[in-house]
Amino acid sequence: MHLVDSDGAKLKAALTRIARDVDAVFDALLPVPEDTRAPLVEAMRYSAMDGGKRVRPLLLISTAEMLGVSRDPALRAACAVESIHVYSLIHDDLPCMDDDDLRRGRPTTHKAFDEATAVLAGDSLHALAFEILTDEETTSDPFTQAELVRCLATASGMSGMAGGQMMDMAAESSEYDLRTITRLQQLKTGALLAASVEMGAILGKLPPEGRTPLRAYARDIGLAFQIADDLLDVEGDEQKAGKALRKDDGQGKQTFVSLMGIEGARNQARALVDQAIGHLGQYGEDAAVLRALARYIVERDR
Repeated sequence: MHLVDSDGAKLKAALTRIARDVDAVFDALLPVPEDTRAPLVEAMRYSAMDGGKRVRPLLLISTAEMLGVSRDPALRAACAVESIHVYSLIHDDLPCMDDDDLRRGRPTTHKAFDEATAVLAGDSLHALAFEILTDEETTSDPFTQAELVRCLATASGMSGMAGGQMMDMAAESSEYDLRTITRLQQLKTGALLAASVEMGAILGKLPPEGRTPLRAYARDIGLAFQIADDLLDVEGDEQKAGKALRKDDGQGKQTFVSLMGIEGARNQARALVDQAIGHLGQYGEDAAVLRALARYIVERDR
């Protein structure tokens, strides 16, 4: 399964543009102060800018634009999601969690700065996300602000990403079956991907009952994304990935690959992508980037 040429070209252009736009917003939001907070803001900029796939921002913007939302408010909301994602990476890399030295091909934040600064940079990016969402430049509608905040907060905490990370930490000393691994990944990885799509729908004023196909799309690509990550951990190139690979196996963690085998996992990821694309049928050509993004998730090499 390969990207359809026209959809692939649209995705390539969209990925290039979103990377540039996200960096520009963070650059504007994070001027380095001329006082002793400077290392904190420099660590935030180091972590948030010049790297990453920007899948979550692109999911949000593509959903919002498909529903008629102008780009600027969608981009700001997208940077709120990316702030949460980046904070989670900073904290995940710390010695008390995954203890990683490399992220996106360069030293992790606590290596480039120090552990205390990395913790504060993560905390500050977490706070920045909700500062962005409650700014009138994102939306002046208090009800939309509240719904955006609730959606992102739920996806970030014990019922989402942080809860999934706790389950992942416990995986080293537990035997997880496929159902539990699926639940873990729906929280750790899937929740923020799903929130990106949901927040695009919130900005588009799509009522909750009208979001069912988009929620199904997000659920399927969330699982496909993690299966692809597990495959990359086994088969990937560390130089391309920009981080240490084959850690899960060394730590004795169960993954989709260890439970399903390489071919079984690859087939499952492709089936999930096909299913996800099927949920977008009613949106036609307007969903071209979302379709291409689903395919990209299982074809990427990093």
